[in-house]
Amino acid sequence: MVAWTPVARVDHADVVGDCFSCHNGATATGKNASHIQSTNACDDCHTTTAWVPTHFDHTAVTGTCFSCHNGANATGKNATHIQSSNTCDDCHTTTAWVPANFDHAGVTGSCSTCHNGTNAAGKNATHISTTNACEDCHGVTSWSPATRVDHADVIGACYSCHNGTVAAGKTPNHMATSNTCDDCHVTTTWSDVRFDHTGVSTTCTSCHNGATATGKNVGHVQTSADCDGCHTTVAWVPANFDHALVIGSCSSCHNGVTAAGKPASHFVTSVECDNCHTVTSWSFTTYDHASANYPGDHRSGVTCLSCHTTNSQTIAWRYPSYAPDCAGCHANEYESGEHRKTQTPATYYTVGELRDCAGSCHTYTDSSLTTVSRYRNSQHRVSDGEFH
Repeated sequence: MVAWTPVARVDHADVVGDCFSCHNGATATGKNASHIQSTNACDDCHTTTAWVPTHFDHTAVTGTCFSCHNGANATGKNATHIQSSNTCDDCHTTTAWVPANFDHAGVTGSCSTCHNGTNAAGKNATHISTTNACEDCHGVTSWSPATRVDHADVIGACYSCHNGTVAAGKTPNHMATSNTCDDCHVTTTWSDVRFDHTGVSTTCTSCHNGATATGKNVGHVQTSADCDGCHTTVAWVPANFDHALVIGSCSSCHNGVTAAGKPASHFVTSVECDNCHTVTSWSFTTYDHASANYPGDHRSGVTCLSCHTTNSQTIAWRYPSYAPDCAGCHANEYESGEHRKTQTPATYYTVGELRDCAGSCHTYTDSSLTTVSRYRNSQHRVSDGEFH
């Protein structure tokens, strides 16, 4: 005799009535005794192809999660759920039950009380072997990435963990080397490495090509010279550059982008760098004042700022209309009464006529050019331009 029950699955494809027309507890099985209280039609939650599990729209539900999710009406906490008095929706959402978000702020136990692989996820299979508590490396707000592990008490080689499985190993573009990690890296700052180039026999660009190791930066000067033509392996910066074969102007490179330019405090000038600086000694400058005439006391008593008041090659003349003669600065000191032109009638030279004191009447007779002889022996200039 064949088994009459359970019944074979009915093909609901051509059924036009609602579910309750048959699933009413008489014609076919209806809601079981522990079904949640709901006026929803069956197919609001169930499907005809897979009755279990169901999908339920919790949007309009006003009760607490536990009203239904109590293990009788609907699934409640599983046997390994962590001990907590929180309500379900403190951690779970109705749209995505898993994963849950848990506020660890008030948790007093250790991480492993829950994160033991039973109640909650524990160490993964490739976790490094350690007796440290989870929170020594991980944070409760951001589990990954872990904070830096304190390597102080680690006695194994770096590769014991940093092998690409347990912890990150060499990157794909790491230069080929048989050195151990700690030959170049330190445990406090992994990124800034020190490499002993002593035994390296290849050229710099074999590694410093922008892929394996840092190459030229975008503002590097255009040159076919090899790196070690300017740089050294013990101190990459500053570099020493042989300017002997450079044919461009200094500012072609020394523009503040490709190479260091004028500092902010530099004298303002349009003169090219090599008018004052040399390629062998940049710091000591020689400035040519050939265009300036410093008679007498000016030889020792004048500072740059006496004339260059704006830190510029431009001179701020007190009386610009008389520049560049003496009167350009000393027009206000000119005494007309001391400079008679004719006796009768009495006429006097203007400051404009005698603007160049040194070339008109005043001479300096001592070798140091600091003593002024007020008048020449002959005070009359004749047609030949000399004094007689």
